[in-house]
Amino acid sequence: MHPILSKKQLSPNVTRLDVRAPRIAEIRLPGQFVIVRRGEGAERIPLTIADADPAAGSITLVVQAVGKTTRDLVALNPGDVIQDISGPLGRPTDLMTSGRALCIGGGVGTAVIHPIAQGLHRRGVAVVSIIGGRSKEWVIFEEELRRLGQVIVCTDDGSHGRKGFVTDAAKDVLAGGGVDAVYAVGPVPMMRAVVAVTKPLGVQTIVSLNPVMVDGTGMCGGCRVSVGGETKFACVDGPEFDGHLVDFDLLWDRLGAYRTQEQESARHEEACRIGLKKPEVA
Repeated sequence: MHPILSKKQLSPNVTRLDVRAPRIAEIRLPGQFVIVRRGEGAERIPLTIADADPAAGSITLVVQAVGKTTRDLVALNPGDVIQDISGPLGRPTDLMTSGRALCIGGGVGTAVIHPIAQGLHRRGVAVVSIIGGRSKEWVIFEEELRRLGQVIVCTDDGSHGRKGFVTDAAKDVLAGGGVDAVYAVGPVPMMRAVVAVTKPLGVQTIVSLNPVMVDGTGMCGGCRVSVGGETKFACVDGPEFDGHLVDFDLLWDRLGAYRTQEQESARHEEACRIGLKKPEVA
């Protein structure tokens, strides 16, 4: 059992949970993740380890409430417990040891960028972070990233930072030169757009992929992705890959494989919540 130590709302649908998991906190590295199961019979889902405090024996999980399982998780409060947390899983980030890195986070992807920026900063790499959200209330981890280097904030409506997309700011930073590598995490369209900017410039770009994942050990095959024309398993070969080699079309198709079932589950949950009969399945 893993008790919830603290809880904080980061944006309208993103929640930070600090959870006791001392063995994971001690050995986790940037880029790694855990598989979480709230309780018996619950769905298993992957979550990035956004931060860790070995002294306190805690890890930080950042959860975007988009489906039944994630809504159940963010409904937990300090003192409640998560039954299973398996990890750390995945390959750690291949971190630079010198130079200047550009870290780009979109939405909840900013939480994934945070431990990467931490690791780079500890190695003496100069870090510039570009983070974005729909508006000011959707921007997360700004304060934490400012401790590690320069931060450029972008919002769709211009309510905070500069108006526009993170790719617009990335073009400006890259045009100035001196960027040795880019680390980008966010929605698939955002990562694809970043790659479209960096590929012609020949700037190494690492992206973190988020395909459907069940066991986290490579056995189920659900997290298959195509990188450089080869099939890879995001849970054991990644989750980070060379963005210039990723087949984003295939990734996008696979992410939508269970969209109908997810929507049906959400409708049933809503019907139960308001005390109505479950809708008929079409």
